[in-house]
Amino acid sequence: MNRKLQALISTSVLTAGVMFYCQASYAHGFVTSPPSRSYQCQLGVNSNCGPVQYEPQSIEGPQGFPSGGPADGHLASGGKANFSALDSQSPTRWVKTSIKSGENTFVWNLTAQHKTTSWKYYLTKSGWNNTKPLTRADFNLKPFCEFNDGGALPPQTVTHKCTIPTGNTGDQVILAVWNIADTSNAFYQAIDVNITD
Repeated sequence: MNRKLQALISTSVLTAGVMFYCQASYAHGFVTSPPSRSYQCQLGVNSNCGPVQYEPQSIEGPQGFPSGGPADGHLASGGKANFSALDSQSPTRWVKTSIKSGENTFVWNLTAQHKTTSWKYYLTKSGWNNTKPLTRADFNLKPFCEFNDGGALPPQTVTHKCTIPTGNTGDQVILAVWNIADTSNAFYQAIDVNITD
């Protein structure tokens, strides 16, 4: 094999590796409707958010919720210390979006697409403790909405029709989870809502 061919093969392998790394490293997304806690920070609706206001798409943590994933008390931040402001919780800390139970549309904006295993949505229980950071005990651990993509690459805008069950009215939090197919991570989005039946 001559040197030119060897150099060409080496360059091709290096380029493919860099492209794969970039795809894996920069796949990000956030929920724009109903607007997530982090997106509301970017919009300036929520205040004192820290650096997440500049990158609401970067709340990436380990997969496996609810059996795995970020630790209790760090669900909203995905376990990322630089986004820990998202974990603060009080009845008035975050601006809430009014929605109704029944069918709702959830929209993700993906700043970079990534092969996807699934999308899952969890809702807090009636009577959850809204004075402390979110834990698994606050949520119904069976998702009320779920989509399996089987490793497909999603479009830049992902829309899901989900039915929010009746009975969980008032101030609630929806935890939206985007599980990635070719890494061990997922993206987490806390959505603060006020639900009426």
